[in-house]
Amino acid sequence: QVQLVESAGGVVQAGESLRLSCTVSGRTSSLYALSWFRQAPGKERESLGAITWSRGHTYYPDSVKGRVTISRDNVKNMVNLQMNSLRPEDTAVYYCAGRDSVVSQYEYWGQGTQVTVSS
Repeated sequence: QVQLVESAGGVVQAGESLRLSCTVSGRTSSLYALSWFRQAPGKERESLGAITWSRGHTYYPDSVKGRVTISRDNVKNMVNLQMNSLRPEDTAVYYCAGRDSVVSQYEYWGQGTQVTVSS
């Protein structure tokens, strides 16, 4: 089993940057990739990108490419999300998730952290 815990979100001013961390514990040797998702009220969950745990290869959907950077620290067992130029529509609950293989579902989820962008 893998446990994921996101750092606290909070209120951010529009135009500023957001940095969240996800602490990974448990059977990390089984991990293939970790991802960040978000879900705004009344909207579907949205992928913000992924990073492979062992090699650090990243993937970003076109919707956030250029604004989002995902990194990992295998020593500290953390995955980080950096999002720039925040807008009020970035207000959402942000989640860290993990999976054990490229074909498996995301079976490990953090509890989520609220980020509110004020204008």
